[in-house]
Amino acid sequence: MARAPSPLVEKLRAAVEHALEGKPEAVELALITLLARGHLLIEDVPGVGKTTLARALARAIGCDWRRVQFTSDLLPSDVLGVTIYDQRSGEFVFRQGPIFCNVLLADEINRSSPRTQSALLEAMNEGQVSIDGVSTPLPDPFFVVATQNPQDFAGTYPLPESQLDRFMMRIKIGYPPPQVEARLLLGDTGPERGTAQAIDPAQLVALQREVDRVDTDPSLGTYMQAVLQATRTSPALSLGASPRAGINLGRAAKARALLRGRTYCIADDIHDLAVPVLAHRVRLASHAEGYMPSREESEATLRDLVARVPVPL
Repeated sequence: MARAPSPLVEKLRAAVEHALEGKPEAVELALITLLARGHLLIEDVPGVGKTTLARALARAIGCDWRRVQFTSDLLPSDVLGVTIYDQRSGEFVFRQGPIFCNVLLADEINRSSPRTQSALLEAMNEGQVSIDGVSTPLPDPFFVVATQNPQDFAGTYPLPESQLDRFMMRIKIGYPPPQVEARLLLGDTGPERGTAQAIDPAQLVALQREVDRVDTDPSLGTYMQAVLQATRTSPALSLGASPRAGINLGRAAKARALLRGRTYCIADDIHDLAVPVLAHRVRLASHAEGYMPSREESEATLRDLVARVPVPL
């Protein structure tokens, strides 16, 4: 049944919106990803608040967080950790890297080499890190917020499909509303002065478990499968959405329902989230060798495909 959103959810939303004023849609998508136990990719031009949003999310949930600036010379061991020889004990000891935290901010992830990018795959998919044949679990909750510049910017590497598929959503923030930007230009950085902690890690885990209990009618499962199938059979796409993409879409739809005060999903949850969840996972068919479609082209194509799939009544 429909009800008012949880006070914890509203408190969390207000804390993050305070840091990123005038961007309620971006904040909602980020919170959906967090509550659905996904990972978030924020792609936009420099200076529009990507890092601000990532920091606000970490502070609002009161979790241990680390920031790693991804550069071309960053090594996997700089993120995961390294095994060193301890002369005192005469044994090899694993020194944990910054990934061992609740929230990892991977800043400008596409400025590092594909080798370093791939170091995150196991952590994002399985919640653990394997070094020298030994697997070490990561803290719970574990949430990766990665920022990246548009792919046509100098000094960037395209994220491989396997890496993109680990992100539940790719979102864009965009420029601030004129009235907000005018205050920023006058030096009013009030919303940036600090994000108050809204909930604690235990409450976050409780909300994530509440998302799991949101009901999804079987007809919506059929609808989601039809959306996935449309991406796989369309001549406009050379790579369709994977089953993992569909699972992520279902989890995101449940989190959206919870954020909006419902104990059940509706078709709009799936329809409205299809583009941010699926667009970065598909590949446009291209007749020109070396041509790399923009994010806008991928999203427009996917939006058209989703609009053609019949919505269950």
